[in-house]
Amino acid sequence: MRSLNIAATGMLAQQLNVEVISNNIANVNTTAFQRRRADFQDLLYQSVRRVGSTSSSDGTIVPSGVQVGLGVKTGAVYRITEQGNLVSTDNTFDIAIKGKGYFQVDLPSGDTAYTRGGAFQLSPQGKIVTKDGFTVQPGITIPSNAVDVTINDSGQVLVTIQGQVTPTNVGQIDLATFANDAGLEAIGDSLFIETPASGAASTGVPGSTGYGKTLQGFLETSNVNIVSEITNLITAQRAYELNSRVIQASDDMMQTLTNLR
Repeated sequence: MRSLNIAATGMLAQQLNVEVISNNIANVNTTAFQRRRADFQDLLYQSVRRVGSTSSSDGTIVPSGVQVGLGVKTGAVYRITEQGNLVSTDNTFDIAIKGKGYFQVDLPSGDTAYTRGGAFQLSPQGKIVTKDGFTVQPGITIPSNAVDVTINDSGQVLVTIQGQVTPTNVGQIDLATFANDAGLEAIGDSLFIETPASGAASTGVPGSTGYGKTLQGFLETSNVNIVSEITNLITAQRAYELNSRVIQASDDMMQTLTNLR
């Protein structure tokens, strides 16, 4: 009976759907987390009676035919890049992006990763780094005798040295954008890497055309809507139960056949 395999594909699809939703809920407090959505596609169809075939020697055409679907498969799990809320932290090296763009981070492998999580700190050498100690490009060093650090909405890092009145520009934080943000590959730790699907990174000054602004003392929150996720979880659970009932109904039908005398 096809219905057994069809319902099994439905249960597997809803299992993955619940896993995606659970990951969203688990990251509801993760800085700059972007929620995911599972997208499904129907499987191939078996033609019991092919549509458009001739039904008589007079050349009459079958108008609709008989096609039986074989279930469902996962087409994609994509990120929703909606802007999260911005919350004030009053931390000097917390930086949020308002609009499009990603911070660029140097990985130990020499590759460049991208993140919207701007909870930065200083290394022992005074460089601006991520929580894992990875250098934020272009490797800006804050002098040890700096008494104040200002990062404006254009990404300029200005420091006030003790005894000086005029701030000194010690570096420029640029942002990277992509033609297809959804094509970035997540590698964990709120980091992404470039792929052929995302296209090459385009870098620019924050606040310029096509790039967001940098806000010092703010962090971007997760864009997960917990009410929406709970609703989606209930829907997925009910769909899973319905597919399990199809399997039970198919089993009852087979049991009826085996009891025939």
